[in-house]
Amino acid sequence: MNLDSMKDILSAARQEGKAFWEIVLETDMQNRGVSRMESLGKMAEAWHAMREASQVYTGERRSVSGLVGGQGKLMREYASQDTLGGEFIAQVIAEALSTGESNACMRRIVAAPTAGACGVMPAVLIPLYWRDNLSEDQMLEALFTASGIGAVIAYRACISGAAGGCQAEIGSASAMAAGALVYLRKGTGEQMCHAVAMALKNLMGLVCDPVAGLVEVPCVKRNVIGAVNAIAAADMALAGIESRIPVDEVIDAMGEVGRRLPVEFRETALGGLAATPTGKAVKKQLHGDKKKQRTLTIKDSRWKLEKAGEPPEEEQG
Repeated sequence: MNLDSMKDILSAARQEGKAFWEIVLETDMQNRGVSRMESLGKMAEAWHAMREASQVYTGERRSVSGLVGGQGKLMREYASQDTLGGEFIAQVIAEALSTGESNACMRRIVAAPTAGACGVMPAVLIPLYWRDNLSEDQMLEALFTASGIGAVIAYRACISGAAGGCQAEIGSASAMAAGALVYLRKGTGEQMCHAVAMALKNLMGLVCDPVAGLVEVPCVKRNVIGAVNAIAAADMALAGIESRIPVDEVIDAMGEVGRRLPVEFRETALGGLAATPTGKAVKKQLHGDKKKQRTLTIKDSRWKLEKAGEPPEEEQG
């Protein structure tokens, strides 16, 4: 079936007596022409990559710009103290920062649904996996649940910051995580839909305004907000709190908001935080450093050619 409506996926699950994630799995098998084991194996690769990214993180790396690095380590150290949100939330924050940093530092991550939002899903899943002693099968089922939610959002709205703002990246990741959490806590399909709707509503209108055009500031810390928002939405849904607007309508509204966002607020680095005095100063400094490095590289190349007795090519530009 087409994964273009949360309502339709739930209806199919009821009619066939299957779970939401099973409908998503079977759709993947049909669309890619693969076996059940191959589909499960592909999802297992993603889960293992998420865990690996967490395990190899040390906090020693810095992004090329120098804007990002070490925050996850600081939060991991702080998590062992008497934190305001408790140990679990502190671990979630640490995982979100660590994975977001790993992306900025060019480490291996899982785009879920995008690289800029890569920290949300592992942030809620990995701490829960260890705390509740969950099985790998349960984690794969949760990931299929999340991927189905992401597919619906991608079809009805968008998951790209350039197309729909940060609500489309962090917002979508948060909604996917919220649905996965409800599944893992044995919530109903309806509760999952309410969690997705509330997670999206909470971040609707969030702009994409990367400083200097880099997926670092404020992107990494927004992964934290997406993860914590997912937990809040899941807990509300599990408590019986419902979204007054049906989930598919919320997704449609998010898409409309994204289309109406001015171009300055859709990953162009022309508005929001990128347009602040400090944001502009960072951009100027980074671009100046790149120009200086390019000049040094050109001069170094000319010196090497001259030393070898070869005439250097004319510099361009």
